[in-house]
Amino acid sequence: MDFDQLTTFIEIAKLGSFSRAGQKLFRSQPAVSAQVRQLEQEYGERLFDRGRKSVRLTSAGETLYEYAERLTNMRNESLRAVADKASTPRGVLAIGANEATCLYVLPDVFAEYHRLFPSVQISIYRNFSHKVLQKVEDGTVDVGIVTLPAKSPSLKITPIYRDRVMLMVNPRNPLAKMKSVRMRDIAEQPLIFPRTGYTRQLLDKHFRPYRPHLQVTMELTSVGMIKCFVAAGLGVSLISASFARNEVRAGEVKLIPIADVDLWRELGLVYRRDRTLPRSSAAFIALLKQRAAENPSLELGQPRKLAE
Repeated sequence: MDFDQLTTFIEIAKLGSFSRAGQKLFRSQPAVSAQVRQLEQEYGERLFDRGRKSVRLTSAGETLYEYAERLTNMRNESLRAVADKASTPRGVLAIGANEATCLYVLPDVFAEYHRLFPSVQISIYRNFSHKVLQKVEDGTVDVGIVTLPAKSPSLKITPIYRDRVMLMVNPRNPLAKMKSVRMRDIAEQPLIFPRTGYTRQLLDKHFRPYRPHLQVTMELTSVGMIKCFVAAGLGVSLISASFARNEVRAGEVKLIPIADVDLWRELGLVYRRDRTLPRSSAAFIALLKQRAAENPSLELGQPRKLAE
């Protein structure tokens, strides 16, 4: 048994498929099957029940899965601990954030971090904020960037960034000429809603009084798709201002403040209170806090002016 076999075993269990696990790990299906056979021979038990459309863990497989996750987590911790002995950060920065934060808020932060610490490999766990919190709590991820509010007695939570939520319209929409809009004006428009997430929670809450008259034309999972369809004139949506920065500059969409409701999306930095962080994570936290302190009214993603 080696860690490569355990990694393959874990991915098959998570994805329920030998072929999808192989694609994720860049291995052929025969190679994946061979690794599983070697594990089964070593343990003397069948680890998976293979159906026509899915693969499931056997009872023996479920037992091994618990140990496999613990073993791989301990291995990763040991690698980070040894790397942390260096005088400068190296090793892996294990960070979690949702897709929109990774795409529209953090790229410039990552670029500056990489410039300062080129020996550190950035590993991103991309998922919803509540999933990121779970990964930080169980130690799989060292640092998380999550949408606030968030609560956990085991985590240190520090607000680092606020982003105004605004109405996004096609420039030819009649509302585009207005300096601000009210919620009832927005409710009369064809609406494009995100299917899940923080903005969807805001929409459900603030459009509740207008629910009988709402025209929800689309529910989409991707911020990028929402922007494309708004730009095409198929509806309007609410969005965090930084998510549409490039489209506004290109003249594809227009953002309008909401007059009767003050909506914000706030991000927080989270990490374990009781854990000594690797140098790579501590350096990232220090960078984020420095940017937030130097630019309290600016977006994290905006590049800072270099000192003369």
